[in-house]
Amino acid sequence: MRRRIVAGNWKMNGSKDLVKQLVGAIREQAGSVGEEVEVVVIPPAIYLSQVGELGAGSVITGVQNVSQWQAGAYTGEISADMARDMGCGYVLVGHSERRQMFGETSKVTADKVSRVLSSGLVAVLCVGETLDEREAGQAEAVVAEQVRQGLAGVSAEQWSNVVVAYEPVWAIGTGKTATASDAQAMHSEIRKVLNSMKAPANEISVLYGGSVKADNAAALFAEPDIDGGLIGGASLKAEEFISICRSFPASV
Repeated sequence: MRRRIVAGNWKMNGSKDLVKQLVGAIREQAGSVGEEVEVVVIPPAIYLSQVGELGAGSVITGVQNVSQWQAGAYTGEISADMARDMGCGYVLVGHSERRQMFGETSKVTADKVSRVLSSGLVAVLCVGETLDEREAGQAEAVVAEQVRQGLAGVSAEQWSNVVVAYEPVWAIGTGKTATASDAQAMHSEIRKVLNSMKAPANEISVLYGGSVKADNAAALFAEPDIDGGLIGGASLKAEEFISICRSFPASV
């Protein structure tokens, strides 16, 4: 059975008080979330230690970004080894905001994936098309190429630490979301690409991101190729995030 994952990407939001409130609520209600669901909290790096301490035993911590370099004179950067040293389990790579706002290329993305996997962490490769690309009929081709390029350097023994997150750019933070059937169709295509790369496609978790909320999570998670969500704004609301974590269908 593939891992079921709900990961909350806080982006550049947070404070010590917010960490205490959100992580405390998640910890208190952890028993209502199925044991098979991995609850991941991905705060700004400055709050990783606090999240890890407050959420010990209830959440897995992740980091929003790491450097493509191992160590050295790179002011402001965080290495994958540092993330591991802080107890992180997951690392986001190639998020559309990193690609668009910070000019991260496919080569940089692939280099970061390699760094993350070499450090023994789980790389969450984010892929997704813009609205213009979707309307031009290029969505599948764009996403397929992002998967191929981002995971080109993965070795056979590293696939177990790979997760793919499909986030259509037009649905991130806009309130719009792909229908469950549209999301499923893209997730199925992603598995076909993984299979073509000789990856264990049916064992790799593929998450959906893009305005996932409590009222649409169950429909999304019921689809056969959607293994959870990468949650943005809703991860900053404790009750809604916990509700999303509870939205998986009963295990068969």
